[in-house]
Amino acid sequence: MPLVITDEQLEAMRMGERDALIEIACRLFDGERLSLPAAARFAGISRAAMEGELRRRHMAIYRPTVEDLHQDLDTLRNLPGAGS
Repeated sequence: MPLVITDEQLEAMRMGERDALIEIACRLFDGERLSLPAAARFAGISRAAMEGELRRRHMAIYRPTVEDLHQDLDTLRNLPGAGS
């Protein structure tokens, strides 16, 4: 099912079609509905450009899980000289 955003709606939002696609992709990524590569594809831009758009909007690109943090702590504890 196609989604239609009229020219009048885009004009009211002061956006062009490309800007609207990027904005939607950023919001879907931020809401954890799209992965970073999928959001970039949706917006029709490269992954690096998508990361730049997210940074510009102050949206986190990497969101560590609690498990990620535990793994990082274990890695730090096992570094040579750690705990000395």
